[in-house]
Amino acid sequence: MGHGHGHSPEGDRTRLGIALVVTLGATLLGAVGALLTGSLALLADLGHLLTDAGALAAALVASVLAARPANTRRTYGLGRVEVLVAGLNGIALIAVVVWVGYEGVNRLFEPVRIPGLPLLVIGALGLAGNLVSLLVLAGGDRRNMNLRGAALHVLGDALGSVGVLVAAAVLLLTGWPYADTVASLFIVALIVPRTVGLLREVGHVLLEGAPKHIDVGEVQEALRGVPGVRDVHDLHVWAINDRKPSVSAHVVVDEDGHGPCGEGSVLDRAARLLRDRFGLAHSTLQVEQHSHSGHEERCD
Repeated sequence: MGHGHGHSPEGDRTRLGIALVVTLGATLLGAVGALLTGSLALLADLGHLLTDAGALAAALVASVLAARPANTRRTYGLGRVEVLVAGLNGIALIAVVVWVGYEGVNRLFEPVRIPGLPLLVIGALGLAGNLVSLLVLAGGDRRNMNLRGAALHVLGDALGSVGVLVAAAVLLLTGWPYADTVASLFIVALIVPRTVGLLREVGHVLLEGAPKHIDVGEVQEALRGVPGVRDVHDLHVWAINDRKPSVSAHVVVDEDGHGPCGEGSVLDRAARLLRDRFGLAHSTLQVEQHSHSGHEERCD
């Protein structure tokens, strides 16, 4: 199956830039609100906003670096910078969540009275900014881990703003002193699973795991079905980042299985199969005769 899409790296960078400007404005608003009200929910939201601003800025820089061509020193280029930044963003968000959770538990024992009306106004303005950023980022490449990591941060802020609004409404209607604290803990509970999922995906790529949409066993069987191929071994499927999957393999052919050059060769037939059926446009295949297999160690 093909894996082309209409998104461009330049378009993704523009989206990240717009989201960064909106987030910086929301950060300034959140800082003023937290100072005026002493709200833990707003502080939690401010912590997310600060990490978001850093995450969006880092994602923007990473997308620029990833576009730089490969050279003799970095033969794969800098495409993996996006994956590293996505991982750092996830770690930063986990740190914020731990801090907010700790403060929230403390406030359960020592509640702090928070004014409801300023909380409501600031929460509504913050949510509007979050929604604008999410709409901008949603138009980008959904297979771009770097962009999804940035969007996850903004989603956390949007959930935070909703929690702030709910807390403000409860405070205005009932005066319940725990509303702000409960809202902040609820935000933490919503964000943690998504962040852990992102970190697991980052770890999978860094450990050279096969892309989740590609069945390596199916790839091997498909290669064995290519006319002239007797066996396939040392098959590896990995990705530099989540948009650039690659494959390498040793293809054992019949004694006369090389065939002519061009479309009739085993090499071209196998490469075309990998590209058209699995979206593996970058393939490195070593074609060898069966008598050669005894001269090398195999990876089972």
